[in-house]
Amino acid sequence: MSNANQKKIIRCAIYTRKSHEEGLDQEFNSLDAQRDAAEAYIESQKLLGWRALPDRYDDGGFSGGTMERPGLQKLLRDIDDAKVDIIVVYKIDRLSRSLLDFTQMIDSFNKKDVCFVSVTQQISTTDSTGRMMLNILMTFAQYEREVIGDRIRDKVAAAKRRGKYCGGVPILGYDIDRENKKLIVNHYEVPVVRHIFRRFSQLGSAKKMAQELNEQGYRTKSWTTKKGRTRSGGEWNTSHVYRLLNNCIYVGKIAHKDRQYEGEHEGIVDVEIWKSVQKILSENKPIKVALSRAETVAPLKGVIRCGHCDSSMGPTYAKKNGRRYSYYLCERDTKRAVSQCPVRRVAAGEIESAVVHQLGAVFRSPTLVAKTFFAARELERAEIDRLEKRKNEISDELAGLRREAIELMRPECTKPDKEQKLMQVNQRAIELSRALTNVTEQKSAVTTANITERDISEAFQNIEEFWDVLYPAERNRLIRLIVEKIEVRETGIDMEVRTGGLATLITELAGLTVEIKERKS
Repeated sequence: MSNANQKKIIRCAIYTRKSHEEGLDQEFNSLDAQRDAAEAYIESQKLLGWRALPDRYDDGGFSGGTMERPGLQKLLRDIDDAKVDIIVVYKIDRLSRSLLDFTQMIDSFNKKDVCFVSVTQQISTTDSTGRMMLNILMTFAQYEREVIGDRIRDKVAAAKRRGKYCGGVPILGYDIDRENKKLIVNHYEVPVVRHIFRRFSQLGSAKKMAQELNEQGYRTKSWTTKKGRTRSGGEWNTSHVYRLLNNCIYVGKIAHKDRQYEGEHEGIVDVEIWKSVQKILSENKPIKVALSRAETVAPLKGVIRCGHCDSSMGPTYAKKNGRRYSYYLCERDTKRAVSQCPVRRVAAGEIESAVVHQLGAVFRSPTLVAKTFFAARELERAEIDRLEKRKNEISDELAGLRREAIELMRPECTKPDKEQKLMQVNQRAIELSRALTNVTEQKSAVTTANITERDISEAFQNIEEFWDVLYPAERNRLIRLIVEKIEVRETGIDMEVRTGGLATLITELAGLTVEIKERKS
């Protein structure tokens, strides 16, 4: 046979998926059935050169709502390596139940000239009709998934109202009867739970409680998963203590959202001790207060990190003799029973002053001034282009209104609502004239601003004084505008600055983005 008559081999990858592992241990399971149907379809297209690849892309026990599936990831890698021409599935929701994920995958397939075929729905991405039907079916697939989610949530809520246990990670003091789906008391662990409640009512500190438990050799809950994997207990931290103390299961109740119901299981903690602990926890909660301009704020929140623990640092405060002291704490270290972080906490005033001082030094760098200058000029040009475009749009709309007004004022115009229409046209023309004046003045302000490198250099000279006169919200915005990240270490601080943010700051200082109020007639 000549080369001209030979059909091109089209490599077909069969993808299969099942959400649950139930039945996968059978000799012929759901994944096998999906593959058989796909192979039969590929065989029917044999004359077109279709051939099934021997590689298996199977995902048993994985939800279609996530992309983290080993079989799917293997398929995507082979597509990137140009080993696949067509993807064949039993139904489209086998590939994905998320419309967003599916759309992104289809776009990626199209860029790599890879087609997609659904066997039972007879849909292919090789033509526009198939693509349209595909999107419609995926929309319904996602809708079905959301409806199923709503049903599950309603079922869980109804079960909890009847006091039934609805699953989750086992907690200290109880084991799970998986067959009857109930909590059963672990009498070996009960004394530990009661000790924690009793001792916390004396200590009043989760950190001290966790430290004491670790020193005495206690460990968190050890348990075995449904698949037979062992989860060993570890050291206690404040999060473990708070979760245990706040869990109403220990007094025989089941919580759902903000309500509690009588549970089927047996409580193991005395109600009075429970109430005493809850009172302490409530008193320990930080009080949220509104901060005035004179009070310390947290402008570095969200950008300051502990370089030693690779953790964010959050704001906190303490009061002594009526005076307020603010700090930034290493959030990872606060959860440890025993501090291991050499940074731990830094005084807010000192670190903020150091950041502003370092910003001042950075700002006065000739290289940064030059970069900021060019970025600011780009913003200037973009603003001028935007205002020019808006000016032309308003002018065109005004010209259209004039033509409409002329038509309405002609003697031969007999429209019944002529006068009302003329009033509307006139009112709109007045509004547009004001807007045109406003835009023209804005453009003139930008055009005549002429930011120079000297302007930028002078603006950066007195950053410390500039910082002192800012309001808290302005300080927060300034930091987020120009700082990417601040890392605190024992040896000092490292800071990353946003050049684009500096340019925006300069244009604002120059008044380029300040709206000129419309003139009133």
